[in-house]
Amino acid sequence: MGQDEQMNQIPHVEHRTSNIELPSEVGSLGVWRVLLRILDFVLAGIFIYAGALKAIDPVQFASDIDNYKILPWPVSVALAFYLPWLEIFCALGLVFRFLYRGALSILSASIVVFTLATIAAKVRGLDITCGCFGHASQHWSFPAHLTTNLAILVALLTLFFAHAHKRGIRQL
Repeated sequence: MGQDEQMNQIPHVEHRTSNIELPSEVGSLGVWRVLLRILDFVLAGIFIYAGALKAIDPVQFASDIDNYKILPWPVSVALAFYLPWLEIFCALGLVFRFLYRGALSILSASIVVFTLATIAAKVRGLDITCGCFGHASQHWSFPAHLTTNLAILVALLTLFFAHAHKRGIRQL
C-alpha cells in the first residue's frame, strides 16, 4: 500500500501544503480590490478637477447651467456656488472612504441629472456646452460628452455595487 493511500485511510492526517501559495480566489480578490481602489482615485481626480474648475469661475458655471433653460437664473447661481464644492467633497469621500456610499450616490445622481439635462437640451435643439471641465469641454461633441458621462456613471456604479457586495459578504 502506498503512502498516499495510507494517508487517505487515516482520518486525522494533515497533508503538507506550502504557506507561500495563495488560493487563486485570494489572489484575484486582491487584484480586484487594487483595481477598485485605483478606480476610486481616478474618479476622485476627475471630480476634484471638474469641481475646482467650476469653483474658480462660478459665474461662468452659472451661465453654463442657465444655458440648459431648465432652471431660473437665481437657482442656477445657487447651484453654481454649491455643486462644485459638493463634487470636491464627494471626491474626497472616495479617497478617504468617508461617507463612501453617500459620496457614490450623490456623484451618480449628479451624473445622471446632467446627462438627462444634456439629452433634453439636445432634443430641444439647444447648442450648449456642459461646463463640466471648463474650457476643455467647450468643443466636445454631443456623442463625446454622452460617452464620457456614461463611462463615469458605469465606473461609479461599479464601485457602488462592489462596495455593496463586499458589505453583504461581511454581514454573513
